[in-house]
Amino acid sequence: MTFSKRLMDLGLALILAVVLILPIAIIAVWILLRDGRPVFYPSERMKGVNQPFTLWKFRTMRSDRNDTGVSGGYKSARITRTGRALRGKRLDELPQLYNILKGDMSFVGPRPPLRRYVELRPDLYARVLQNRPGVTGLATLAYHGKEEELLAACTDAADTERVYLKHCVPAKARLDLLWARHRSFCYDAALIVETVRRVLIRRRQK
Repeated sequence: MTFSKRLMDLGLALILAVVLILPIAIIAVWILLRDGRPVFYPSERMKGVNQPFTLWKFRTMRSDRNDTGVSGGYKSARITRTGRALRGKRLDELPQLYNILKGDMSFVGPRPPLRRYVELRPDLYARVLQNRPGVTGLATLAYHGKEEELLAACTDAADTERVYLKHCVPAKARLDLLWARHRSFCYDAALIVETVRRVLIRRRQK
């Protein structure tokens, strides 16, 4: 990560942390009162082939000790009403400000993968994870809707993993590597603005 990119991340994250501290607290209390503990969901993700870290989100699903892999359609029944509302506006990702401040993530970059997929495709992720994972990015904006559509049709864990590895992993990697070849301060800023625009449009459509 370049010094200017890290500086942009820190500056923006500090501003947002101050602006959003009250909404974050309100959401935390809302989850606690409606769905109980835990309020936050820690997930092991990878920022390098051999570099795990804990990604933080607001909990949006009922807990399951045996839960593994990405979320396919067969997991949809576990999403809480609160969680569905938070996911629709991407508010469940607000705790990732902590990951950005800590240096595990950037605002813009490839979405951090689960260890399992890095171990299955180390050749691919060795290239993708040369850049710090991000909250949003080209792959997130261009492919997220298609990924949700593909995984929503999966009826079990095996089908979800097959579809994810065959279709989603390579497609997102191509977009992440395309972004990496052309990344710049202005490009990252444009992706952040587009992310905010889509969230606001989604909110107006609710």
